[in-house]
Amino acid sequence: MKYILATDSFKGSLSSMEVEAEIAEVLTEKGADVVSLPMSDGGDGMLEAFTKALGGTIEPVYVHNQMMRRVDAAFGMTADGTAIVEVAQACGLELVKEDERNPMRATTYGVGELLSRAVKRGCRNFIIGLGGSGTSDVGIGMLRALVDIFAKGKTFDDAMKTELGECRFTLACDVDNPLCGENGAAYVYAPQKGATPQMVEQLDRRAKLFAEKSALHYGYDRSCCPGAGAAGGLGYAFMQYLGAEMRSGADMLLSLCRFDDVAKDADMIITGEGHADRQTLMGKLPQKVLQHGLQIGVPVGLVAGRVDAKEQLLEAGFRFAESVTPDGMSTAEAMKKEVAQVNLRRWADFHHHHELFND
Repeated sequence: MKYILATDSFKGSLSSMEVEAEIAEVLTEKGADVVSLPMSDGGDGMLEAFTKALGGTIEPVYVHNQMMRRVDAAFGMTADGTAIVEVAQACGLELVKEDERNPMRATTYGVGELLSRAVKRGCRNFIIGLGGSGTSDVGIGMLRALVDIFAKGKTFDDAMKTELGECRFTLACDVDNPLCGENGAAYVYAPQKGATPQMVEQLDRRAKLFAEKSALHYGYDRSCCPGAGAAGGLGYAFMQYLGAEMRSGADMLLSLCRFDDVAKDADMIITGEGHADRQTLMGKLPQKVLQHGLQIGVPVGLVAGRVDAKEQLLEAGFRFAESVTPDGMSTAEAMKKEVAQVNLRRWADFHHHHELFND
Protein backbone atom coordinates (compact mmCIF):
# COMPACT_ATOMS: atom_id res chain seq x y z
CA MET A 1 0.00 0.00 0.00
CA LYS A 2 1.23 3.48 -0.85
CA TYR A 3 -0.11 6.40 1.15
CA ILE A 4 0.25 10.12 0.51
CA LEU A 5 -0.13 12.26 3.65
CA ALA A 6 -1.14 15.85 2.89
CA THR A 7 -2.75 17.33 5.99
CA ASP A 8 -3.05 20.90 7.21
CA SER A 9 -1.95 21.70 10.77
CA PHE A 10 -4.30 20.88 13.65
CA LYS A 11 -4.46 24.54 14.62
CA GLY A 12 -3.35 25.32 18.16
CA SER A 13 -2.20 21.73 18.63
CA LEU A 14 0.11 20.14 16.03
CA SER A 15 1.87 21.38 12.91
CA SER A 16 1.26 19.67 9.58
CA MET A 17 4.64 17.91 9.89
CA GLU A 18 3.79 16.66 13.39
CA VAL A 19 0.36 15.33 12.35
CA GLU A 20 1.88 13.47 9.41
CA ALA A 21 4.80 12.12 11.47
CA GLU A 22 2.44 10.31 13.88
CA ILE A 23 0.35 8.72 11.10
CA ALA A 24 3.45 7.88 9.02
CA GLU A 25 5.19 6.11 11.89
CA VAL A 26 2.25 3.77 12.50
CA LEU A 27 1.64 3.02 8.81
CA THR A 28 5.35 2.47 8.10
CA GLU A 29 5.54 -0.01 11.00
CA LYS A 30 2.74 -1.93 9.25
CA GLY A 31 4.85 -2.14 6.11
CA ALA A 32 3.16 0.62 4.11
CA ASP A 33 5.00 2.96 1.76
CA VAL A 34 4.34 6.52 3.01
CA VAL A 35 5.08 9.90 1.41
CA SER A 36 4.61 12.93 3.71
CA LEU A 37 3.93 16.31 2.12
CA PRO A 38 3.58 19.05 4.78
CA MET A 39 0.73 21.35 3.74
CA SER A 40 -0.42 24.92 4.37
CA ASP A 41 -2.78 27.33 2.65
CA GLY A 42 -0.58 30.31 3.53
CA GLY A 43 -1.50 30.37 7.22
CA ASP A 44 -0.16 28.17 10.01
CA GLY A 45 3.02 26.28 9.06
CA MET A 46 3.42 28.07 5.74
CA LEU A 47 7.15 28.69 6.21
CA GLU A 48 8.15 25.05 6.71
CA ALA A 49 5.71 23.61 4.13
CA PHE A 50 6.69 25.95 1.28
CA THR A 51 10.40 25.89 2.12
CA LYS A 52 10.39 22.07 2.07
CA ALA A 53 8.44 21.93 -1.22
CA LEU A 54 10.96 24.30 -2.83
CA GLY A 55 14.00 22.52 -1.37
CA GLY A 56 15.09 25.67 0.46
CA THR A 57 16.74 26.30 3.82
CA ILE A 58 15.35 28.08 6.89
CA GLU A 59 17.39 31.24 7.67
CA PRO A 60 17.19 32.60 11.25
CA VAL A 61 17.09 36.40 11.75
CA TYR A 62 15.86 38.77 14.40
CA VAL A 63 13.24 41.47 13.82
CA HIS A 64 10.76 43.44 15.96
CA ASN A 65 7.32 42.08 16.75
CA GLN A 66 4.09 44.11 16.56
CA MET A 67 4.87 45.75 19.92
CA MET A 68 8.41 46.63 18.67
CA ARG A 69 10.10 44.09 20.92
CA ARG A 70 13.01 42.17 19.51
CA VAL A 71 12.00 38.64 18.47
CA ASP A 72 13.68 35.65 16.79
CA ALA A 73 12.23 34.92 13.38
CA ALA A 74 13.14 33.12 10.17
CA PHE A 75 12.49 33.11 6.44
CA GLY A 76 12.97 30.40 3.83
CA MET A 77 15.48 30.78 1.01
CA THR A 78 16.14 28.74 -2.12
CA ALA A 79 19.31 28.47 -4.18
CA ASP A 80 17.76 30.51 -7.00
CA GLY A 81 16.85 33.47 -4.77
CA THR A 82 13.23 32.82 -3.84
CA ALA A 83 12.31 33.87 -0.30
CA ILE A 84 9.45 32.34 1.67
CA VAL A 85 8.11 34.78 4.25
CA GLU A 86 5.42 34.02 6.83
CA VAL A 87 4.26 37.39 8.22
CA ALA A 88 3.23 35.76 11.53
CA GLN A 89 6.96 35.35 12.25
CA ALA A 90 7.10 39.14 12.74
CA CYS A 91 3.56 40.09 13.76
CA GLY A 92 1.75 36.86 14.66
CA LEU A 93 -1.18 37.07 17.06
CA GLU A 94 0.53 34.50 19.32
CA LEU A 95 3.64 36.68 19.82
CA VAL A 96 1.82 38.94 22.28
CA LYS A 97 -0.13 37.94 25.40
CA GLU A 98 -3.88 38.42 25.20
CA ASP A 99 -4.06 41.27 27.74
CA GLU A 100 -1.36 43.22 25.87
CA ARG A 101 -2.99 43.11 22.45
CA ASN A 102 -3.75 46.56 21.09
CA PRO A 103 -4.50 46.81 17.37
CA MET A 104 -4.26 50.62 17.49
CA ARG A 105 -0.56 50.27 18.38
CA ALA A 106 0.38 46.92 16.80
CA THR A 107 2.67 47.47 13.82
CA THR A 108 3.87 45.40 10.83
CA TYR A 109 7.30 47.12 11.00
CA GLY A 110 8.95 43.72 11.57
CA VAL A 111 7.50 42.37 8.30
CA GLY A 112 9.43 45.10 6.45
CA GLU A 113 12.57 44.12 8.37
CA LEU A 114 12.04 40.47 7.42
CA LEU A 115 11.65 41.36 3.72
CA SER A 116 14.74 43.58 3.79
CA ARG A 117 16.89 40.80 5.31
CA ALA A 118 15.93 38.53 2.41
CA VAL A 119 16.50 41.28 -0.19
CA LYS A 120 19.97 41.93 1.23
CA ARG A 121 20.72 38.20 0.96
CA GLY A 122 20.00 38.43 -2.78
CA CYS A 123 16.38 37.26 -2.93
CA ARG A 124 14.26 38.87 -5.65
CA ASN A 125 11.27 36.53 -5.80
CA PHE A 126 8.98 36.40 -2.74
CA ILE A 127 6.20 34.07 -1.65
CA ILE A 128 4.35 35.66 1.26
CA GLY A 129 2.08 33.78 3.68
CA LEU A 130 -0.46 36.18 5.19
CA GLY A 131 -2.07 33.98 7.88
CA GLY A 132 -2.15 34.46 11.64
CA SER A 133 -1.32 38.16 11.88
CA GLY A 134 -2.02 40.18 15.04
CA THR A 135 -2.05 43.58 13.31
CA SER A 136 -4.55 45.94 11.65
CA ASP A 137 -2.25 48.73 10.45
CA VAL A 138 -2.92 48.36 6.68
CA GLY A 139 0.76 47.51 6.25
CA ILE A 140 1.84 51.07 7.09
CA GLY A 141 4.47 49.75 9.53
CA MET A 142 5.94 47.45 6.87
CA LEU A 143 6.16 50.30 4.35
CA ARG A 144 7.80 52.57 6.94
CA ALA A 145 10.45 49.92 7.68
CA LEU A 146 11.20 49.53 3.96
CA VAL A 147 11.69 53.31 3.62
CA ASP A 148 13.90 53.41 6.75
CA ILE A 149 16.07 50.59 5.44
CA PHE A 150 16.24 51.35 1.71
CA ALA A 151 15.80 55.16 1.54
CA LYS A 152 16.34 56.63 5.00
CA GLY A 153 14.64 60.02 5.35
CA LYS A 154 13.19 59.88 1.82
CA THR A 155 9.97 58.46 0.35
CA PHE A 156 8.64 55.05 -0.61
CA ASP A 157 9.13 55.93 -4.30
CA ASP A 158 12.84 56.40 -3.52
CA ALA A 159 12.94 53.02 -1.75
CA MET A 160 11.53 51.43 -4.92
CA LYS A 161 14.44 52.83 -6.96
CA THR A 162 16.79 50.51 -5.03
CA GLU A 163 17.02 46.69 -5.28
CA LEU A 164 13.54 46.59 -3.68
CA GLY A 165 12.10 47.64 -7.04
CA GLU A 166 13.51 44.49 -8.68
CA CYS A 167 11.48 42.19 -6.39
CA ARG A 168 8.36 40.23 -7.36
CA PHE A 169 5.78 39.31 -4.72
CA THR A 170 3.17 36.53 -4.71
CA LEU A 171 0.71 36.34 -1.82
CA ALA A 172 -0.30 32.86 -0.67
CA CYS A 173 -3.71 33.55 0.77
CA ASP A 174 -7.15 32.01 0.81
CA VAL A 175 -8.95 35.06 2.25
CA ASP A 176 -10.88 37.25 -0.19
CA ASN A 177 -12.05 40.16 1.99
CA PRO A 178 -11.66 43.71 0.65
CA LEU A 179 -9.77 46.30 2.74
CA CYS A 180 -12.68 48.39 4.06
CA GLY A 181 -16.34 48.16 5.00
CA GLU A 182 -18.37 45.50 6.78
CA ASN A 183 -16.48 42.63 5.08
CA GLY A 184 -13.15 44.41 5.45
CA ALA A 185 -10.06 43.88 7.59
CA ALA A 186 -11.23 45.85 10.64
CA TYR A 187 -14.83 44.64 10.94
CA VAL A 188 -14.12 40.97 10.24
CA TYR A 189 -10.72 40.36 11.86
CA ALA A 190 -9.79 43.16 14.29
CA PRO A 191 -12.11 42.02 17.14
CA GLN A 192 -10.13 38.75 17.45
CA LYS A 193 -6.94 40.84 17.65
CA GLY A 194 -8.19 42.76 20.67
CA ALA A 195 -10.21 45.60 19.09
CA THR A 196 -13.26 47.12 20.81
CA PRO A 197 -16.23 48.18 18.60
CA GLN A 198 -14.97 51.78 18.84
CA MET A 199 -11.48 50.74 17.72
CA VAL A 200 -12.97 48.80 14.81
CA GLU A 201 -14.58 52.00 13.48
CA GLN A 202 -11.33 53.95 13.92
CA LEU A 203 -9.29 51.23 12.19
CA ASP A 204 -11.72 51.10 9.27
CA ARG A 205 -11.59 54.91 8.93
CA ARG A 206 -7.80 54.86 9.05
CA ALA A 207 -7.69 52.20 6.32
CA LYS A 208 -10.13 54.16 4.08
CA LEU A 209 -8.13 57.36 4.46
CA PHE A 210 -4.83 55.60 3.70
CA ALA A 211 -6.33 53.92 0.63
CA GLU A 212 -7.74 57.25 -0.65
CA LYS A 213 -4.37 59.01 -0.29
CA SER A 214 -2.56 56.07 -1.90
CA ALA A 215 -5.01 56.01 -4.83
CA LEU A 216 -4.46 59.74 -5.44
CA HIS A 217 -0.70 59.19 -5.48
CA TYR A 218 -0.68 56.15 -7.78
CA GLY A 219 -3.75 56.69 -9.92
CA TYR A 220 -5.13 53.22 -9.13
CA ASP A 221 -6.74 51.61 -6.10
CA ARG A 222 -6.31 48.02 -4.95
CA SER A 223 -8.40 48.37 -1.77
CA CYS A 224 -11.40 46.51 -3.23
CA CYS A 225 -9.35 43.61 -4.64
CA PRO A 226 -10.13 40.22 -3.06
CA GLY A 227 -7.55 39.65 -0.32
CA ALA A 228 -6.81 43.34 0.32
CA GLY A 229 -8.27 42.84 3.81
CA ALA A 230 -6.03 39.86 4.60
CA ALA A 231 -3.67 40.18 7.59
CA GLY A 232 -5.13 43.47 8.79
CA GLY A 233 -4.71 45.15 5.42
CA LEU A 234 -1.21 43.82 4.68
CA GLY A 235 -2.68 42.23 1.55
CA TYR A 236 -3.61 45.73 0.37
CA ALA A 237 -0.16 47.22 1.09
CA PHE A 238 1.55 44.42 -0.84
CA MET A 239 -0.78 44.83 -3.84
CA GLN A 240 -0.93 48.64 -3.90
CA TYR A 241 2.72 49.43 -3.11
CA LEU A 242 4.68 46.33 -4.13
CA GLY A 243 2.60 45.12 -7.10
CA ALA A 244 1.92 41.76 -5.48
CA GLU A 245 -0.28 39.10 -7.05
CA MET A 246 -2.72 37.09 -4.95
CA ARG A 247 -2.91 33.29 -5.35
CA SER A 248 -4.61 30.49 -3.44
CA GLY A 249 -1.95 29.25 -1.03
CA ALA A 250 -3.18 25.65 -1.18
CA ASP A 251 -3.23 25.59 -5.00
CA MET A 252 0.24 27.11 -5.16
CA LEU A 253 1.73 24.58 -2.74
CA LEU A 254 0.09 21.58 -4.44
CA SER A 255 1.57 22.70 -7.74
CA LEU A 256 5.03 23.43 -6.25
CA CYS A 257 5.33 19.95 -4.76
CA ARG A 258 4.06 18.36 -8.02
CA PHE A 259 1.26 16.73 -6.08
CA ASP A 260 -0.46 14.99 -9.00
CA ASP A 261 2.77 13.32 -10.17
CA VAL A 262 3.73 12.19 -6.67
CA ALA A 263 0.24 10.88 -5.83
CA LYS A 264 -0.96 9.33 -9.08
CA ASP A 265 0.19 5.77 -8.26
CA ALA A 266 -0.88 5.88 -4.58
CA ASP A 267 -3.60 3.67 -3.09
CA MET A 268 -4.86 6.34 -0.71
CA ILE A 269 -4.39 10.05 0.04
CA ILE A 270 -4.99 11.14 3.62
CA THR A 271 -5.68 14.82 4.27
CA GLY A 272 -6.92 16.57 7.38
CA GLU A 273 -7.23 19.59 9.65
CA GLY A 274 -8.07 20.38 13.27
CA HIS A 275 -11.82 20.82 12.80
CA ALA A 276 -13.57 19.64 9.65
CA ASP A 277 -17.09 20.88 8.89
CA ARG A 278 -19.13 22.56 6.13
CA GLN A 279 -16.47 25.28 5.81
CA THR A 280 -13.92 22.64 4.80
CA LEU A 281 -15.79 22.46 1.49
CA MET A 282 -15.44 26.22 0.90
CA GLY A 283 -11.96 26.03 -0.62
CA LYS A 284 -10.02 24.99 2.47
CA LEU A 285 -6.92 22.86 2.04
CA PRO A 286 -8.52 19.39 2.45
CA GLN A 287 -11.04 20.26 -0.25
CA LYS A 288 -8.25 21.29 -2.63
CA VAL A 289 -6.50 17.97 -1.95
CA LEU A 290 -9.81 16.17 -2.59
CA GLN A 291 -10.18 17.89 -5.98
CA HIS A 292 -6.71 16.69 -7.00
CA GLY A 293 -7.49 13.16 -5.77
CA LEU A 294 -10.72 13.03 -7.77
CA GLN A 295 -8.89 14.26 -10.89
CA ILE A 296 -6.16 11.60 -10.70
CA GLY A 297 -8.50 8.84 -9.51
CA VAL A 298 -6.98 8.19 -6.07
CA PRO A 299 -9.35 7.98 -3.06
CA VAL A 300 -8.96 10.73 -0.45
CA GLY A 301 -9.74 10.21 3.24
CA LEU A 302 -10.18 13.02 5.75
CA VAL A 303 -8.96 12.88 9.34
CA ALA A 304 -9.54 15.66 11.87
CA GLY A 305 -9.50 16.43 15.57
CA ARG A 306 -13.24 16.90 15.27
CA VAL A 307 -15.66 16.26 12.40
CA ASP A 308 -19.06 17.93 11.94
CA ALA A 309 -21.31 17.70 8.86
CA LYS A 310 -19.92 14.24 8.11
CA GLU A 311 -22.65 13.41 5.58
CA GLN A 312 -21.82 16.47 3.47
CA LEU A 313 -18.12 15.67 3.55
CA LEU A 314 -18.78 12.14 2.32
CA GLU A 315 -21.19 13.40 -0.36
CA ALA A 316 -18.47 15.78 -1.57
CA GLY A 317 -16.32 12.75 -2.33
CA PHE A 318 -14.16 11.96 0.71
CA ARG A 319 -13.78 8.18 1.11
CA PHE A 320 -14.08 8.66 4.88
CA ALA A 321 -14.27 11.60 7.30
CA GLU A 322 -13.07 10.53 10.72
CA SER A 323 -12.49 12.24 14.05
CA VAL A 324 -9.44 11.06 16.03
CA THR A 325 -10.86 12.37 19.33
CA PRO A 326 -12.61 9.69 21.44
CA ASP A 327 -16.26 10.34 22.32
CA GLY A 328 -16.66 12.30 25.52
CA MET A 329 -13.19 13.89 25.47
CA SER A 330 -13.29 17.70 25.80
CA THR A 331 -11.83 19.89 23.03
CA ALA A 332 -9.37 21.46 25.50
CA GLU A 333 -8.03 18.00 26.44
CA ALA A 334 -7.96 16.81 22.81
CA MET A 335 -5.92 19.87 21.75
CA LYS A 336 -3.06 19.14 24.15
CA LYS A 337 -0.11 18.17 21.99
CA GLU A 338 0.69 14.80 23.59
CA VAL A 339 -3.02 13.83 23.71
CA ALA A 340 -3.49 14.68 20.02
CA GLN A 341 -0.41 12.60 19.16
CA VAL A 342 -1.74 9.55 21.02
CA ASN A 343 -5.19 9.98 19.40
CA LEU A 344 -3.67 10.14 15.90
CA ARG A 345 -1.59 7.00 16.47
CA ARG A 346 -4.57 5.11 17.86
CA TRP A 347 -6.63 6.15 14.85
CA ALA A 348 -3.94 5.13 12.33
CA ASP A 349 -3.44 1.80 14.06
CA PHE A 350 -7.15 1.00 14.20
CA HIS A 351 -7.79 1.97 10.61
CA HIS A 352 -4.94 0.04 9.18
CA HIS A 353 -6.90 -3.09 10.14
CA HIS A 354 -10.20 -1.63 9.01
CA GLU A 355 -11.83 -1.90 5.61
CA LEU A 356 -11.16 1.78 4.96
CA PHE A 357 -7.60 0.88 4.07
CA ASN A 358 -8.25 -2.53 2.60
CA ASP A 359 -11.13 -2.15 0.22
